[in-house]
Amino acid sequence: MGGLLLFAFILGDVLGAGVYALTGTLAGEAGGITWAPVLIALIMALLTAGSYAELVTKYPKAGGASVFAQRAFRQPIIAFLVGYCMLCAGIVSVGGLAIAFAGDYLSTLMPVVVPIAAPLFLLVIALINLRGITESVRSNLVMTIIEVSGLVLVLVAVALAMGDGLGDTSRLTQGPETGRTAAAVFGAALLAFYSFVGFETSANVAEEVKDVSRVYPKALFFAVTSAGIVYLLIAMASSIMLPADELAESSGPLLDVVNATGMEVPGWAFATIALVAIANGALMTSIMSSRLVYGMADQGILPSVFTKVLPNRRTPWVAIIATTGLSAILSVVGELQLLAETVVLFLLFVFISTNLAVLVLRKDKVEHDHFTIPAFIPVLALISCLVLLIQQTAAVWALGGILLVVGVILYFISHRVKSREKTAKEQILKSGPDTTDGI
Repeated sequence: MGGLLLFAFILGDVLGAGVYALTGTLAGEAGGITWAPVLIALIMALLTAGSYAELVTKYPKAGGASVFAQRAFRQPIIAFLVGYCMLCAGIVSVGGLAIAFAGDYLSTLMPVVVPIAAPLFLLVIALINLRGITESVRSNLVMTIIEVSGLVLVLVAVALAMGDGLGDTSRLTQGPETGRTAAAVFGAALLAFYSFVGFETSANVAEEVKDVSRVYPKALFFAVTSAGIVYLLIAMASSIMLPADELAESSGPLLDVVNATGMEVPGWAFATIALVAIANGALMTSIMSSRLVYGMADQGILPSVFTKVLPNRRTPWVAIIATTGLSAILSVVGELQLLAETVVLFLLFVFISTNLAVLVLRKDKVEHDHFTIPAFIPVLALISCLVLLIQQTAAVWALGGILLVVGVILYFISHRVKSREKTAKEQILKSGPDTTDGI
């Protein structure tokens, strides 16, 4: 893919369901200054994006953060856990997005049963993924245009309303009713950061990008910044048109914002746009998860069966089926809020590893030119990740801890199997060739 498709890939993954659903939640946390946690989250995302830009252009291999960890720390278990955290985040995120797709938005258009609709939705996502990266990214381009058009509609409607004297700009400086503004803003930054995750998935399609050293950094920073500007404008527009308590109580905050401007928009229209946004995020994350499994298998971290690809399409079909199946199970038995918060927890561990790796690998020289960031950037990124970690709840830590323990168990089981296979091969070699062959 070229620069435009890569930009659309990243932007479509970042501009997902969060902006349509989290505006009200942010208002409930931070009051009218919802723009503040969004700005903080944008800065944090750009810091870590800098580390990805350097490492991806330096080592443009599928596998992303797990490959970086293997090169930096030379410990197979660390590489496995980083890749495992990334994989868990992707699979859990797709499961949560399937729940969101099959929930209130879809029920606005038709009666649905979530445990049935969610897996069927993921089946469609898997079929698109199996068609190939070009078809998937082109679908992403179309869906990104649709979801961005909905956000543009909100901004235009608010701008016209302000021209007519509607709205209250003083709300932009109103903090939460609790009075603990600083604590509330940093707490809300965790929610806002969830809206920015997705840019890291682009590392797993590095091998499919043309002229990656030149194209990737531009597409990455431009996409994250563009998403951040949109989020900031949406947050400000929402606070101007509606009080924080009304936004917090709304299940469709952006639709209520548009209605407050006097522009009547049918509920089904905004529901459709939101569904497109959710589907887009699920598709891009599904691509990331399957390519990550393929990359880890190619590095010998996971079984080689996951490197199998379709003969004509060259898509990793075993990895796609496995990751989609797990997401489907979560979509049936999981709960959206807990899954979303667990995604952030796993990704923070991944980001910590990546920001450390870029510092460790500074001494490693490669033959080709690549993007380089100042050393203080990943240091600031590490601090930002630690700040967000302390905002997580005990329930999220418990679920994340359980899943990490499962990952460690899987690693040692896999390691033991490989050791036995290696021993068996050595015994065969020691026994010498079969002298009866050909008699």
